[in-house]
Amino acid sequence: MDKNWIEVTIITSSEAVEAVSAMLYNTGVEGVSILDPLDMIFRRDHTTDWDYFDESIIDTNNGVVIKGYYKRDEKFEGYLEEIKTGVNNLPKFGLDKGVGSVIANDVKEEDWENNWKQYYKPIKVGEKIVIKPIWEQYDKKADEIIVELDPGMAFGTGTHETTRMCIKALERHVKAESVVFDIGTGSGILSIAAAKLGAKKTIGVDLDPVAVDSAKQNVSYNDVSSIEILYGDLLEVVNGRANIVIANIMADVIMFLTQQVKSVLVEGGHFISSGIILIKKDEVINKLTECGFKIEEINIEGEWVCIVAKL
Repeated sequence: MDKNWIEVTIITSSEAVEAVSAMLYNTGVEGVSILDPLDMIFRRDHTTDWDYFDESIIDTNNGVVIKGYYKRDEKFEGYLEEIKTGVNNLPKFGLDKGVGSVIANDVKEEDWENNWKQYYKPIKVGEKIVIKPIWEQYDKKADEIIVELDPGMAFGTGTHETTRMCIKALERHVKAESVVFDIGTGSGILSIAAAKLGAKKTIGVDLDPVAVDSAKQNVSYNDVSSIEILYGDLLEVVNGRANIVIANIMADVIMFLTQQVKSVLVEGGHFISSGIILIKKDEVINKLTECGFKIEEINIEGEWVCIVAKL
């Protein structure tokens, strides 16, 4: 196996993390790490599992550092230009690109293969759900539900505001008879959480084959048999109807999907949507209302919004 890689480092804003991550997953990326100082602060203030916390790694002035790892081949230069263009175009979609720098450097595999793992620790993100990296030890409390996760290859680790709010919403709304569709499943974290909260059936869908493989792998780490992970064009590959549809994507995609979501929800079902930047909140609410949804919850953490709407 080739032990030499190219490390692409993007410095951006917290609000652009999901968009930039999606850019990387649309190229030939082999691994992704995300260092968001806001996430680090949250972990510092909300967990007690750190053996040692290095305050020097928190730099809120610099922004979020996203690193993608690539094999050097004839496609790489094209990927790099695609990433640079995408980052520069973030403001066109209402996203702050932050520093917006994109730098590529050669790196040896041993220099990055395990270093990023130090930033992922078990963290309780709701009333019951604890996200535990598979390499970490954790003493489970009686009322806790553990989600085992390898966060290395697909977006969704439980520490980002959008994912946390989605998990909290699932805790409030999943029932024993619930069928849940997880649209844009990423790492599979929301599908797994829904299943462990007792959902009868959960289907996770993603357009990115890397995410699909990652989600399937993460499902295998958890003792659940009620999850199906599918590759395809979002709702087009899902059959039947759901009690809950959850989409942690982006505001524009959520608005595009709203009418389709309505067609697969049972009457009285819930649409949990997140990945919505604050300035897009009213636009999403208007679209949901136009499509016949009743807004039940508007949850906000930082610059992010999670909306729970009922059909």
